[in-house]
This record gives sequence, structure tokens and C-alpha cells, in this order.
Amino acid sequence: MRATVAWWDLKGSGHSIESLRAYLREEAVDRFAAVEGLRLKFWIADPATERWGAVMLWESAQAAAQPLAPRAAELIGRTPVQYAVFDVEATVEGAHGMPVLPGLGLIPAA
Repeated sequence: MRATVAWWDLKGSGHSIESLRAYLREEAVDRFAAVEGLRLKFWIADPATERWGAVMLWESAQAAAQPLAPRAAELIGRTPVQYAVFDVEATVEGAHGMPVLPGLGLIPAA
């Protein structure tokens, strides 16, 4: 398995975390739900530093290497300031009472 992490600095981009939340609601969540080999994607934000990012967990190195439409970079107007690929050493899901992951977060499920 592989993990990828991307971070954007939104300062001066003309976009905010709130405007990118609209992108999540309107297209990103549904589009990434259909990506082959993607086990999990979650979007992250830090309003204090105006940073926006995503963490993706892939079933294989081949899946992680597939080209994806650069829609977030297109909207923000630049590539991420940081992009890293990691080998996944282990995974675990802890004990919890939450429902399944799809639809959780600040953006309500459709």
C-alpha cells in the first residue's frame, strides 16, 4: 500500500477553505469515490494558516502512480507546495461507535 499527502498554501490564490468546500460538495467527493485502487481519501484544512490538503491511501504503488485530473491544482491555480509519497507499513481501524467513513466530516453527505 502507498499513501500520498498533498498540501496547498491558499494565500494569494483567490481561493479559501470555504470556496474549496463547495468544490468538495459539488464534484470532488463523488469523483474520487470512483477512482480505481483508492482505498481512502480525506481532505484536510488548517484555517489559521490557510492551508488545504488531501491524504490518500492506495492499494498499491501502481494505483498511487496513476495520473489523476489535477482539478484542485486547476482551481487553486498552482501545484501543491508539498507532495509526498510513502510506503504504508501497517493499518488499523480502532474501536469506535461512528458510522462508516463515507460522508463524515464538515461537508455533509449528499
